[in-house]
Order: sequence, then structure tokens, then C-alpha cells
Amino acid sequence: MITNWPTFLQDNFKLPETFDEAVDRLMMVLDDQQKIALATLQEDDLINLHFSLGMAIRNAFGLHQVDSKLLASCNTAIHPDDVSGVIIKALWEQLTGFGNRL
Repeated sequence: MITNWPTFLQDNFKLPETFDEAVDRLMMVLDDQQKIALATLQEDDLINLHFSLGMAIRNAFGLHQVDSKLLASCNTAIHPDDVSGVIIKALWEQLTGFGNRL
């Protein structure tokens, strides 16, 4: 599901600073095939993306950086792994029509 977009993001954009910016950035970067693949997953299967899409999000969006504005905007007590999972779920909700981000 992941190609080399984390490098593209780091080289061409400032890091997202808010949760909404992160989801919007993923909507812009993922191609249609990747979006369809994500949208066809069941919610319970999103955890299977932890070491692929989740890792790419953590690395590309700088979630492990001490001064991560994105991590701070979510809640500084939340671990980067948890934040990437919440971002994936919000992205899935947007793609499938669930949630409030339509």
C-alpha cells in the first residue's frame, strides 16, 4: 500500500501540524487504488496497517520527534503509534462515508 510517498512528503511539504491537516495530506497523497484498498477494509482490520501505512505516517509526519506539533495537537500523552492509528481510522471513515469528516 505504501510506495515512496513518505520521502515525497518530507521533501516537498512542511509537516502537518494538526490532525485534520494529516488526514487531508493523506487524501492528497494516496492514489485512487490505495484509497480503494483502504476503503474496502473492515474497521477491525485497520490494525493490520500498523507496520505499513502506520509506520509511514509516523515517519513521514515526524510523530517521533520531541517537538512534533501534530503529536502535541492530538494530546502529548498519546503515543505516536496511537496517533497514527487514529489518523488511519479517520482517513478510513472519510473514504467510507462514516464519521463527521465528509
